[in-house]
Amino acid sequence: MSVDLTGRAAVVTGSGQGLGRAYALALAAAGAGVVVNDVDAAAAQATVDAVVADGGRAVAVVAPVGPSETADLLVAAAVEAYGRLDVLVTNAGVLRDRVLWKTSDEDFDLVVATHLRGTFTTARAAAVHMRERGEGGRIVLVGSPAGQHGNFGQTSYAAAKAGIVAMARTWSLELARAGITVNAVIPTAITAMTATIPVYAEVAAAHGRGEPLPRVVRQEHALGGPEDVAPLVVWLASEESAHVTGQAIGIGGDKLSLYTVPQEVGVTYRQGGWSAEAIGEEWARTFEALRQPSGIALPPLEAPADA
Repeated sequence: MSVDLTGRAAVVTGSGQGLGRAYALALAAAGAGVVVNDVDAAAAQATVDAVVADGGRAVAVVAPVGPSETADLLVAAAVEAYGRLDVLVTNAGVLRDRVLWKTSDEDFDLVVATHLRGTFTTARAAAVHMRERGEGGRIVLVGSPAGQHGNFGQTSYAAAKAGIVAMARTWSLELARAGITVNAVIPTAITAMTATIPVYAEVAAAHGRGEPLPRVVRQEHALGGPEDVAPLVVWLASEESAHVTGQAIGIGGDKLSLYTVPQEVGVTYRQGGWSAEAIGEEWARTFEALRQPSGIALPPLEAPADA
């Protein structure tokens, strides 16, 4: 791997499996010492063992993200093992997919506590350490296409992931003087979760068998393995990306993309303000053609002849 993270230390939350595991393995392969975090002790240890078997350095912290105590424990583990913390990747998350009228308080709170509060507490602890050390740092938050577009049945998840991108943009301003960059990765990959989506069941099975994925899957659907996402995390953890902060960057399969900050797509004015009737008239005249879609739009999975 051309990017060299030797001498750096990273924390990756939720790195016992899936995307988080891929991030931890890739960071370690680039030379970083890694703190592997997961609520599943066996999964966390399996990631540590894989890193060590590949010649890297890793330690495990088994604890749920969300509480400030866990965030402090993760920073302390990095300092104890490697003498510092340079990189934080906030990957941990849970899903409780329900339509609005079937979403319980408990399910909503769990998702928000893990994704949004977990990102906040771990980033805060990392930022305190990095600012005190005075050598800069890298904070990589993990968003989702659901947070960018909305997604049916994912009220809590989409809201939390949208909030995470807003945090990245805000913290990029607050931490700039300290030399700490903050960016959001918007990943798409074939994981155990993807395999539960009916339209992707066969794609996931084919990927599990080691079969090459058709171009429409890797490009238009931006789906490959977790290992296709990890290089972006490594780059954002490096000195090569020191000039990049406050960005939401999508990656998956063969696709790399950059999301915009929401912009006004149409503006008009009326002297003295607006009445409800005037708004209705102006909507039809100016804004109807500019209406924005909700949800994630994807092309059919049928592969073209040249795929």
